[in-house]
Amino acid sequence: MAKETKKAGAGLAAPLTPSPELAAVIGNTPMPRTEMTKKIWDYIKEKGLQDPANKRMINADEKLLKVFNGKQQISMFELAKVMSSHVK
Repeated sequence: MAKETKKAGAGLAAPLTPSPELAAVIGNTPMPRTEMTKKIWDYIKEKGLQDPANKRMINADEKLLKVFNGKQQISMFELAKVMSSHVK
């Protein structure tokens, strides 16, 4: 039996295109979901948007407010969910 080879760019490694709102935060280059998440976290840390009292909460700035669908604050566990509505 021949071994099945995985297709490059399949599953989590598949490059996705960010929406204009998400692109304002991470750039508009298609990239895997894992890389998008990393870039969002880099942005959050760079801007100091983690809630100092509860590090699991992320406060929105003007750009992230659009990505967070108008919410002022979300938990780190909601991040993947809100991000998925901004990729194609």
